[in-house]
Amino acid sequence: MTDLLYTDVEEELRSSVRSLLADRVDLTRLEEPDFVDLKLWRTLAVDLGFAGLPVPESSGGAGASWRETAVVLEELGRSVAPVPFLGSSVLATAALLGTGDPLLDALAAGSRTATLAVPLSASGFVPYVAFAGGTLTGTVTSVVDAAAADVLLVPTSDGLFAVEAADVTRTPVVSFDLTRPLSDIVLDGAPGRRVGDTSLVDRALLVGAALLASEQLGVAEWCLTTTVGYVKTRRQFARPIGSYQAVKHRLADLWVQVTQARAVARYAADCLATDDADLPVAAALAQAFCSPVAVKAAEECVQLHGGIGFTWEHPAHWYLKRARANATSFGTATQHRARLANLVALPAA
Repeated sequence: MTDLLYTDVEEELRSSVRSLLADRVDLTRLEEPDFVDLKLWRTLAVDLGFAGLPVPESSGGAGASWRETAVVLEELGRSVAPVPFLGSSVLATAALLGTGDPLLDALAAGSRTATLAVPLSASGFVPYVAFAGGTLTGTVTSVVDAAAADVLLVPTSDGLFAVEAADVTRTPVVSFDLTRPLSDIVLDGAPGRRVGDTSLVDRALLVGAALLASEQLGVAEWCLTTTVGYVKTRRQFARPIGSYQAVKHRLADLWVQVTQARAVARYAADCLATDDADLPVAAALAQAFCSPVAVKAAEECVQLHGGIGFTWEHPAHWYLKRARANATSFGTATQHRARLANLVALPAA
């Protein structure tokens, strides 16, 4: 029977990550164009070894599992930390696991950073780049964490290729979520090294969808906890606003949704860690459910904070932007509901 409760190891991991992020994440710096906190990333990836959690020890990793990676993502969502964890430690690492490629060792050690060169909204493999004569040519838009990457894993109809970032043109684009910079990349005869077939791309995107739910859970939990704390202290008409029934009901409903989202996200992470055959269903369900819950939690956070919630000084807007941006990453909730219906053979209406 699947145990979705957090283990002692996972709780200890959470405590260390949360402590680090509470001390190091400075949301005021996010106004800087295309800001990525590389010092924090080095601490996470190299000093603490979190970049290689699901990578076997034989490949230089921690020999843990995707469940531990999911816990880190929860805390990164709770702090909206501007680090390239999703691109390098999730997408690129998932694509290379099992290939025996030496790049995986470098990613696990944190000595190199990579990302999968697909649009962040991609939910399946589409070849944007062509391979001919030993070089790659094409354009891919809205690639997550490309600006901080040393290597780009570029999908083509002929397979997945590793391309040095210095050999492509990377142009930052305006992202709705400034904590997660995006870039358009152009390859014009860039040399590449084949690392595997196109099935690696679909696997990486499936892993990304499954684990993004944990980050969405972290966003939702921060919004709920922060809002509950605020309504206990904010007074209106000589009473804490949290004492009003309408506010209680909204937060009680949100608590139920966040609790359900935790179960759904944990199930997706566990299926991934155990290589359960139910993973495609779990990933689709996780995105179909957790995506709107994170958006709802962020909206309630802004609204129930009243005037202060609508200001740039309060961090609520960063969480709303992250939740909204995540809602279109690796496919929308509507797309995942359609995929889920096909997976469980649910007949069309």
